[in-house]
Amino acid sequence: MLTLRQLFLANNAQTTDFPLLLEFKRAEGVYLYDIAGKAYIDLISGIGVSSLGHGNPKVINAIKDQVDKYMHLMVYGEYVQTPQVRFAEKLVSLLPDHLNSVYFVNSGAEAIEGALKLAKRFTGRSQIIACHHSYHGSTHGALSVMGNEEYKQAYRPLLPGVNFIRFNQPDDLHLIDEQTACVVIETVQGEAGIRVPDKTYMQALRKRCTETGTLLILDEIQAALGRTGKLFAFEHFDIVPDILVLAKALGGGMPIGAFIASNEIMSSLKENPILGHITTFGGHPVCCAAGLAALEVLLNEKLIEQVDTKAALFCQLLVHPAIKEVRGKGLMLAVELESFEINKKIIDRCIANGIIVDWFLHCSNSMRIAPPLIISHDEIRQACAVILEAINHYCV
Repeated sequence: MLTLRQLFLANNAQTTDFPLLLEFKRAEGVYLYDIAGKAYIDLISGIGVSSLGHGNPKVINAIKDQVDKYMHLMVYGEYVQTPQVRFAEKLVSLLPDHLNSVYFVNSGAEAIEGALKLAKRFTGRSQIIACHHSYHGSTHGALSVMGNEEYKQAYRPLLPGVNFIRFNQPDDLHLIDEQTACVVIETVQGEAGIRVPDKTYMQALRKRCTETGTLLILDEIQAALGRTGKLFAFEHFDIVPDILVLAKALGGGMPIGAFIASNEIMSSLKENPILGHITTFGGHPVCCAAGLAALEVLLNEKLIEQVDTKAALFCQLLVHPAIKEVRGKGLMLAVELESFEINKKIIDRCIANGIIVDWFLHCSNSMRIAPPLIISHDEIRQACAVILEAINHYCV
C-alpha cells in the first residue's frame, strides 16, 4: 500500500523535482505540526497568507457559521449575498473615498488579470508598463507583466504591448505616456527580495500617471493588511492608486482576491460588452465570511500596531558577518546571504530544526521572513537563534 507521500508524488501535479515533502497533520498559531508531532514555527505564513497564524477561532467560527447557511449559489455579481456585501462594505470603509467598488475573485493572479483588463477597457489604450524583477502571478496576463525572462520565455507569445521600467528609478518614468493604459507595480517588491521604493519615487510615479491619464495599479497581494506596518502599504507613501489589488492574507487562510477601483472605472466592465469580467467562484460566501472575520481580528486586536517593534527585534537579532543585509518593511523581510547555494543549505537546516523559511523567486540568495503577525517576541528570539545556528554551521 502506497504512503500518502508516495501518492502525493504519483497523483498530484508537481511544480519542481524537489518538493519539501513535509507532511503536516495540524496547525495552530504560528506552529505547524508534522505527522510525528514535531512543531515548526512558520516564518513565511504560507507565503504571506496566514497573517493571523493558523486556526484563528474567530475565523473558523465565521466559516462554520456561513457553511451552515449556504455556500456557492450563483456566479459572481448576480445574487445579493450577505458575506460579499459586508466584506466589501468593510474594505471600502477603510480605503480612500474613490476606492469604493470591490470585485472579488479567487486569487492574486486572477485579481491582476481583472485589473489589467479593467485598465485597458476604461482607458481605451493597450500599452502596459510593469517593472523589472516584478512578480504578479503565473497566469498568462500576470506572467506577461512579470519582470523575469527566465520564467517567461517558455510560454511566449504573451500579451503584446508590455514594456518594463526599473523599479525605484525616476529616470524611467518618462516612458509612461498618453498611450499607456496602466502601470502595474508592487508597492513593495516581493519576489525581487523585498525592495522598498523611495517615497519621492512613488509620488513622482503617481504624478506622472495622473499627467498622462494612465491608471496606477498597485499590487499589494503580499504587502497589504498589516504586513508592512500599515493596513495598506501605499499609506507609507502618501499616494492612492487607481486600482488596488489584494489577495493572500485577504481571506484569513481561505482563497480570495480582489481588485478595487472607483465606481466610475469599474462600471466600464458592465457594457460593450456586458459581463466584461466573469468569475464563477469569485467572492465565494465562505471565503468572504472568513475574510471579514480576519479583517476584524486584525483591527480589533491591534496587530498592526505591533509590527514595527517585532520587525525591529528581527533586525536587532539577525546580525552575523555572513549576513550582507536585512531589508524590508515591517514583517516583510529579506536576509541577504552570499549565494543561493549557501542560502538553500541554511534554509534546509532551519527547516530540519523546526523553523520554516524560504527564498525568493527573483532573489534566490536572500531568505524570506514573513511570519504571522501574532508571533511573540520569545518566538522571534527562538527562530532567530535557529537561523543564526544554521548560518554558523555553514559560514564559520
